Amino acid sequence: MIELTLIGIGTGNPEHLTLEAARAMNEADLILIPLKGAEKSDLAGLRREICAAHVTRPGVKVVEFALPVRDAANPSYRQGVDDWHDAIAEVWEREIRAGLGVAGRVALLVWGDPSLYDSTLRLAERLGRRMAVRTRVIPGITAIQALCAAHAIPLNEIGAPVVITTGRQIREAGFPPGADTAVVMLDGDCSFSHLDPRGIEIWWGAFVGMREEILRAGPLAELAEEIRATRAAARAEHGWVMDIYLLRRAQGAKV
Repeated sequence: MIELTLIGIGTGNPEHLTLEAARAMNEADLILIPLKGAEKSDLAGLRREICAAHVTRPGVKVVEFALPVRDAANPSYRQGVDDWHDAIAEVWEREIRAGLGVAGRVALLVWGDPSLYDSTLRLAERLGRRMAVRTRVIPGITAIQALCAAHAIPLNEIGAPVVITTGRQIREAGFPPGADTAVVMLDGDCSFSHLDPRGIEIWWGAFVGMREEILRAGPLAELAEEIRATRAAARAEHGWVMDIYLLRRAQGAKV
């Protein structure tokens, strides 16, 4: 039986790691680090840094592997994602069998928390169809927590709901109905530009929690273009960018 531990590691700051997460890393026989290409080599580097800082037990193997790339040309987004996840699960199985056989403790370090807009748990389910696996999750600091902390704001208004959504949903459906606060993740297109900005405040962050952290906050009407330009410049400089933002509309505002 493979004991697979998915460890939330926060948003890029090695100090975000919890004591529980550090203990789980040291209990592992094998830690797998995905490589996402030269442009995102910083992500693997941060995982290496976290391992170097927190793994103290001799004998823990740290193995890097090339992560399959999603076929963006597939006309069906969902089918493309399913095929991609199947390919990743196949690579996981290969690396686990090569490193441990069919028994042992494997850890994967997951940005933020494995439960929130992350596919690692779905990949673990697919892996379980290929070999005997028992999965556990060590929670981590989410990008939402890091964003609110960086801006020193509460996530919600008093007694009010919050919607967590994606850039695709903002573009296609507008501001989520039934809530005045929306947190937008997985947005590569600055989808806030599709909204009528009147009455909306934005708290935006890129590389939140990392050394490269960039923050902007204020009326969306005043900041939309600045955020677009800042995000583009950050992506050009680093080759990639991770960002997240919170939108809050004034009570009664029409969006």
